[in-house]
Amino acid sequence: MRPRISVLTLGVEDLERAVAFYRDGLGLPTEGIVGKEFEHGAVAFFDLQSQVKLAVWARDDLAHDTGLPKTAPCPTGFTIGHNVPHKDEVDLIMEQGRKAGAKILKPAWDTFWGGYAGYFQDLDGHVWEIVWNPAFIPVD
Repeated sequence: MRPRISVLTLGVEDLERAVAFYRDGLGLPTEGIVGKEFEHGAVAFFDLQSQVKLAVWARDDLAHDTGLPKTAPCPTGFTIGHNVPHKDEVDLIMEQGRKAGAKILKPAWDTFWGGYAGYFQDLDGHVWEIVWNPAFIPVD
């Protein structure tokens, strides 16, 4: 297996609400919901960076596709890290998330390892870490 991830899929309770949050609230580019013509197929993809996408898919449909039972979400199971090239962008994106309806879990702070980070939770409880890491500056 090569070390790469091409799609990160989040299970959501309300697909249209999730699309509005990520598209309208956070400004992520998407062509909207596709696959409505298929049972359990409606999904939306958002462009993150070259050949990396975020997908949102109804939790019921994701459970059906995987064959796993639908369980209660666990917000501490993982976080999604969004690394930014400038420290001041952390506060801007945290505010953008809050305005879109995200719950601020931890306002941005200077971390013990020399970075600057904050956490918010999207409308379905997925935890995003917005982070500036001086040792890991993304290339735009």
